[in-house]
Amino acid sequence: MTQEDKDLLFKDLSARLPYHVRVKVWLKDGTTEEGFLDLEHNYGDVLQDAFYYSKIKDIKPYLRPMSSMTEEENKKLDEIWLKHTINEGADYLNSIHVDYRGLIEKGLALEAPDEMYKMEE
Repeated sequence: MTQEDKDLLFKDLSARLPYHVRVKVWLKDGTTEEGFLDLEHNYGDVLQDAFYYSKIKDIKPYLRPMSSMTEEENKKLDEIWLKHTINEGADYLNSIHVDYRGLIEKGLALEAPDEMYKMEE
């Protein structure tokens, strides 16, 4: 993974923290873990493991492809673009876990199974 890819992933994950994004973590001991990444519970621990203790080999969020957006979600996004700012549009896409940065195609994110985020709604 290039430094540019790492920076992009870090920016994306940071923006998604308020929305409890699900992630898969590969640890250097060969094990994997899955769970939610958020400010409230574990973000500090994950950063500490990744950068201080060097326990984490890789981390990828589970995201929905843009093509998975429903008609209702698209309408809401259109309304946000018309009435608000680009930042609010990005916040909305983060809140519904949509990959608007192309991370799935770059191998930096995993495609979320259809029902993964349904239970939150």
